[in-house]
Amino acid sequence: MSTRRRSAAAAVARSAPIFAALGDATRLHIVAALSTRGPQSIVRLTAGTGVTRQAVTKHLRVLSGAGLVRGHRAGRERMWELDTERLEAARRSLEQISAQWDVALGRLKAFVEA
Repeated sequence: MSTRRRSAAAAVARSAPIFAALGDATRLHIVAALSTRGPQSIVRLTAGTGVTRQAVTKHLRVLSGAGLVRGHRAGRERMWELDTERLEAARRSLEQISAQWDVALGRLKAFVEA
């Protein structure tokens, strides 16, 4: 395997926890809420969702473990915000995979047409 492919494979492997964390609909909803509305408390994140605060707290722990969110104290509340650096790394991994597929499909097309 070439150095470039090993590097791409390593980047995808580092992004795996991010993709696993985003594989849950509730966690994806939390990330979307933080992305569009900025930092929020658990109370705000649970409002109108039908999900308990305890469940949201567990989901936030998973997202935090994947490096997608971080929390900080603001008075009596804990505010949660999105960490866009990890999302950007995952996006770059997906772009690498997409580029590899484009090359492979181009080779297949050339083979079929020959």
